[in-house]
Amino acid sequence: MNSRLFAGVAGLAAAFAATTTPAMAQEEVPSEFTVAGTVALVSDYRFRGVSQSDKELAVQGGVSVTHASGFYVGTWASNLSGWGTFGGSNTELDIYGGFATEVTSGVTLDAGLTWYMYPGGSDITDFAEPYVKLSGEVGPGKLLVGVAYAPKQEALGRWYLSADSYATGIPDAPGAKSDNLYIWGDASASIPTTPVTLKAHLGYSNGNSGLGPNGTSVAPTGSYMDWMLGADVAVGPVTLGVAYIDTDITKSESAYLKPNFASSKNGSQISGSTVVFSLSAGF
Repeated sequence: MNSRLFAGVAGLAAAFAATTTPAMAQEEVPSEFTVAGTVALVSDYRFRGVSQSDKELAVQGGVSVTHASGFYVGTWASNLSGWGTFGGSNTELDIYGGFATEVTSGVTLDAGLTWYMYPGGSDITDFAEPYVKLSGEVGPGKLLVGVAYAPKQEALGRWYLSADSYATGIPDAPGAKSDNLYIWGDASASIPTTPVTLKAHLGYSNGNSGLGPNGTSVAPTGSYMDWMLGADVAVGPVTLGVAYIDTDITKSESAYLKPNFASSKNGSQISGSTVVFSLSAGF
């Protein structure tokens, strides 16, 4: 799975794998490929603690194909609005691929790359982000730690440096490039004899400290932390989720980014605390 599925919404979709078993000489032979998909409806699309849907509803979905060797590819998409909009169809489309393998009993190493695209928008807002994740089980719980590092790219650059450039929309440093580092940890644990799973997330982002192409940024204040506490309840093939999400970005720190870094409806902060509800299913 890509890194955004784990920070932005922090465990809001559940995946159920479906394998194919063709007949051969009257015997069933397991397929080497596993196809899994998710669909979700969330009350707010939060990417690393910051709303990408203007604090409104988002429809999301993805599909992945995994080979028995550990190699996988997949794609994931969501609608956007407000801060997360890069023009075009106001859609985010992620394509990712990588390799996951068990390095020791119960511990899995996963390395890959996510390509973030915004169809119909400016090409310079697309960017690539390699990642490495290590996951395993500790007693009844599951733990994951990850590092994602996006090398210098125009999409991550700080193009707007002065108040005048913010006001006019004319960048001071068009073409500027920057990188971004994101470190995170996820934890989850099922409550025995119940359909409830508790979950938590903590992340740290460090990158360009200002507005980039089309007036957005992966790390809007240069560096900040985000966190999540929540729970999922499985009801048959459907998962109901609730999560409290927040960041340490203060109003004063983000004031220079406005009006971009605020709700287009009432000017409220899009990185403040919120409760996100979700309804998801796998296939």
